[in-house]
Amino acid sequence: MSTQASTMNIGLTATNSATWRSKGLAILLMLVIGGIFWVDSRYPALMKRYDAGQKISAKGALTFGTVYAVDRSMPFATRVYRTTVNWLDANRIGMTFSFLFGPAALTLLAMLRTRRTKSRYANALLGAVAGTPLAVCTNCATPIARGFYAAGMSTESVLAAMFASPALNVVVLAMTFALFPAKVGVLKLATVAFLIFVFSPLMASKKETESYICPIEIPASETWEQAILGVLKSYAKSFWYVFRVAFPFMILGAILGALAIELLPQNALAAAPVTVGGIILVALVSAFLPVPMAFDVAIAYILYSHGVPLPYAVTILCTLGIISVFSASVLGKTISWRVGVAAYGTVVVLGVAAGLISRMF
Repeated sequence: MSTQASTMNIGLTATNSATWRSKGLAILLMLVIGGIFWVDSRYPALMKRYDAGQKISAKGALTFGTVYAVDRSMPFATRVYRTTVNWLDANRIGMTFSFLFGPAALTLLAMLRTRRTKSRYANALLGAVAGTPLAVCTNCATPIARGFYAAGMSTESVLAAMFASPALNVVVLAMTFALFPAKVGVLKLATVAFLIFVFSPLMASKKETESYICPIEIPASETWEQAILGVLKSYAKSFWYVFRVAFPFMILGAILGALAIELLPQNALAAAPVTVGGIILVALVSAFLPVPMAFDVAIAYILYSHGVPLPYAVTILCTLGIISVFSASVLGKTISWRVGVAAYGTVVVLGVAAGLISRMF
C-alpha cells in the first residue's frame, strides 16, 4: 500500500496553511458544483423514481432509460455497443458532477491540517458522514473518492464514503422500505453497516500515512487575486490527477459491464430454482455490474415482482450498486489492488449471506 501511496507524489507539496481567502473560494467552488447537481438533477430524478412506487420501470439492461433500443435478436457486438452507449448517456450528468466535484474536494481538503483521526472507526464514521449526502452511485463516487484519498483522507474513510453514498441516501432507503418488506430493508442496512464499520476499518494502513504526499500545492498567504489564481491552478492539477485515471477506467467499466449483462441469458432467474450456487453466481455478476443511482432497488423489485425468487432479489439488492468493476478498479489503482479486490469480494460474500438468510423469510 505504501507503493501505491507514493505514486501520488507529482513533485509538489501542500503547506496545509492556506489563508481564509483560498479556503473560502474552495468551499464556494464545491457548493456551486454540488448545488447545481443536487438541486437541478439528482434529487428531482430520485424523487421521480420514488414517486413511481411499484410502477417503477427500467428500459435498459443497466439503465433506467435508453438512447438505443436493444433487442436480443441483434448481433452480440451491436447489443454490447448500444448498451455501452446507453450507460454512458445515463451517467453523463452524474459522472460530470463527480469529475468536477472530486477535484474540488481535493483542492479544499489539501488546505486543511486534519483529514483523519487516530481512530480507524472514527475515520470510517467520518467517511460515511461525508459520503451519505453526495447522492451518487458507486461509479460516480469513484472520482470523488480518488480526490478524497489524494487529499489525505484514510483508506477507511474513502471506502466508507463510497459505500455510504449509494446505499444510505435517504430517498434510496425510502424506496427500499417502500418496495420490500421491512426485514429485507434491515438486512440490506446490516450489510452496508458491516462494510462501513467492519470491513473499512480492517483496510486501514499506517504505511499510507507515513508515505503520503499531497499532489497539489496551496500558497501560504495571498491577496484576492493570488488566491483566485492559486485555487484555479490547484483545481486544474487536481482535476487532471483525478481524470487521468478515472476516465479510462470509466470507459472500460462501461464496456465490461455491457459485455457481462449481454452475455447473461434472458429471463434466466425467473424460472431458476434457488440454489447456493445460483446465489453465488448472482452475487458475483451483480457486484461486477456498474449501474446508476437507485437502479439496484428498482431492478431487484422489478425482478421480484416478475417471479424471481426472493433470495435472488435480495442478493441483487445487497450487491448491485455498492461496488462495480469500475469502482473496484480505481480503488486498486489509487490505494492498492488488494483493497479493490477485497472490497469486491466482501460485497459478494455479504450478498451471498443475505440471499441465504432471506430463504428463511
